Amino acid sequence: MRASHADRERTVDVLKAGYAEGRLSHAEYEQRMGRAHHAQTYGELHALIADLPQGPMAVPAPSPQYAQPYQQAVPRTFLPPPPQTNNSAVGALVCGVLTPFYGVTAIPAVILGHKARAEIRRTGEKGDGMAMAGLVLGWLTIGLVALVVLGLVVFAAGSGSGSS
Repeated sequence: MRASHADRERTVDVLKAGYAEGRLSHAEYEQRMGRAHHAQTYGELHALIADLPQGPMAVPAPSPQYAQPYQQAVPRTFLPPPPQTNNSAVGALVCGVLTPFYGVTAIPAVILGHKARAEIRRTGEKGDGMAMAGLVLGWLTIGLVALVVLGLVVFAAGSGSGSS
């Protein structure tokens, strides 16, 4: 937990008392004072005065010495749930990725991509990048198919008029 200015001042008072009682040499006192003014957490402050009598200062319980997984500062009970990934965005990406193999999935990719982006704007869910990727892949495939069909029509029209 982060330490406040008042916590640093209490630590400085304990260090002054330790120096006045002869528990610290002058060099050690100066070194600890400098570290106390730059300390950011209770743990850093506690380490500076752990070997000195502290009087009425409240000290948080020392952390256990064994390794433990990362714990959040705020219990999960009080945190809002993380945003969910939009299912339509996942569907749009899957359909977009499958378009080279099954060309007909380009249309569902575009439909699901537009639907997902609207839902994401409304609900704040995650997955906008997936929806956009599905849209891009779907529209690229549709455009490529349109160009091929147009090329075939032009080729057929050119070969039909050239033979007469």
